[in-house]
Amino acid sequence: MSIISRRGILRSSAFAGIAAASSACASNVWAQADLVPTPECKDNDPPTLPETEGPFYRARTPERFDLSEASGKGRPVELTGYVLTRGCRPVERALVDLWHADDGGAYDNRGFRYRGHVFTDEQGRYRFRTIQPGPYPGRTRHYHVKVQPPGQRLLTTQLYFPGEPANARDDFFHRELLMRVAGPGPGMAARFDFVIDMR
Repeated sequence: MSIISRRGILRSSAFAGIAAASSACASNVWAQADLVPTPECKDNDPPTLPETEGPFYRARTPERFDLSEASGKGRPVELTGYVLTRGCRPVERALVDLWHADDGGAYDNRGFRYRGHVFTDEQGRYRFRTIQPGPYPGRTRHYHVKVQPPGQRLLTTQLYFPGEPANARDDFFHRELLMRVAGPGPGMAARFDFVIDMR
């Protein structure tokens, strides 16, 4: 597989496709999904920081990219990105498992609301449609994620929203795990690129 350059990622048709597919929801927001990579891809990047799984993980989530609920509340978010090796090579068929609280800060521990997984495509891309989770006591807004390339070690981590007042008070918060976001309107485009500890 070829090494992905920063400009190549930025100009990727993946985000144009995401914008088109999501136009029924918020075309003016998803069109801004051409966000700067996190991190900017260089050879021999450090791997993405791991974080605690937390008490609310559930195994065997459904395979689906759309976690939005017809009766749910919360600001819509289109989360996209890549899974890359430390040498900036795309990782195909990596499992990306996402779970998070609802807009009120509560987790569904009986069913699978705001829980699901996808597999990266041949260019290492993943995509979720969901909402912005609410904060709760002791925690800022965040997503939980597990990433596992085929036959490789599992990465468990969390992703954070920039500009949240509670970030500074959250003991788990790391600046390196901030997503890039865009969209001043009712929806938000977010991006995070995972770097896996493999060449």
